[in-house]
Amino acid sequence: MLFPSKEDYVSDEALRNLRLYKYSSIDKSPVSRYILRPYWEFCTTLFPLWLAPNLITLLGFFFVLANVAIVLIYTPDLATPGPSWIYFSFALGIWLYSTFDNVDGKQARRTGSSSPLGELFDHGVDSLNCSFGTIVQAAGLGMGLSWYTVLLHSLATITFFFATWENYHTGSLYLGYINGPTEGLIIAVMLLIASGIYGPGIWWQKVSAASPFLANFLPRDWPLINVLLGGMLAMMAFTQVPVSIYRVYEACRAKGRSVAGAYGQITPFALYMAAIYFWVGSPFSFILDNHLIVFVMTMGLVFGRIATAIILAHVTHSDYPTYWGLLAPVFFGAIATNVPLIVRSGPILSPAGESLYIYALFAYATISYAHWALAVIDRFCTYLGISCLRIPYRPIGARP
Repeated sequence: MLFPSKEDYVSDEALRNLRLYKYSSIDKSPVSRYILRPYWEFCTTLFPLWLAPNLITLLGFFFVLANVAIVLIYTPDLATPGPSWIYFSFALGIWLYSTFDNVDGKQARRTGSSSPLGELFDHGVDSLNCSFGTIVQAAGLGMGLSWYTVLLHSLATITFFFATWENYHTGSLYLGYINGPTEGLIIAVMLLIASGIYGPGIWWQKVSAASPFLANFLPRDWPLINVLLGGMLAMMAFTQVPVSIYRVYEACRAKGRSVAGAYGQITPFALYMAAIYFWVGSPFSFILDNHLIVFVMTMGLVFGRIATAIILAHVTHSDYPTYWGLLAPVFFGAIATNVPLIVRSGPILSPAGESLYIYALFAYATISYAHWALAVIDRFCTYLGISCLRIPYRPIGARP
């Protein structure tokens, strides 16, 4: 059998555990609480009561996909400046994606259609956006087919993984006083608007020319893009990841779980990230110069499966998932492009061979993800007696 059965994806016991589900989140951001929340509440009133929350989530993601299509048409190398309107489109698309992403839960409560599927669907789409949104952001800042884009993708992926891993152990999604989905998104939108006004080349000015003040503290020859990515890296390394690690430590101690076991769950993901860097960084790989966009999308689909599997385990109160099988094709790519360095031989994968492999892997990852997602959605909908993308009637308790 090429793909597992629906029951293999979601067991009957996991479905029965849905009765234990209770959504919990903590958002300490003052910007979210005092500025964006009233905006989101207003936007919710603009959506008709018959529009299902999951459909709102999906429509929001379509804004990102539309901008990925614009990238492929106007700046497929992620560097060539395009017409100014595309950068405004990037900014608007990210803003609307975020708006729809925050409205969906409010629409669910408004229509009385909240369910465990909503959290799974919402966060599953968010996990895909880590990679597809990276492509848009990289094009908007003119990062090109370079390590800058790889680093940006890594920052988004690592941050989301630790938030999801933390959520599994604590039972609550925690967003700090300054966090990526709020302040990070606002900054991203502002950067893209600046690219629309001044062109993406603005981010490649040297620090000495762009800001004499910053030149007092940073290398004068650094381009501004280094400052932006350096700030993001510092935020992840010194605030977001340590907070997640500490909160998992506290949760495990409180629940009597093994702290070492919880930390060990990071290992497969760490190896996955290492494989990406070894693959892209190999002198026998041609990904960076020729196929970076499809590579990022492929890794995004693989990560989407990883993150959503963890979310699925969270909402069904199941054991933490293992996903070595998902990583095998990524490990093969990393090994095949690095073995020649060890045995000092010619390349195992020719440029044409690597190109064929990454496109085949993209196709397989797409089909595999779609099969898994549709199977899980069908199992949830059948068990809960709901529809994923529509509300066939006004549920009891719905508020007009």
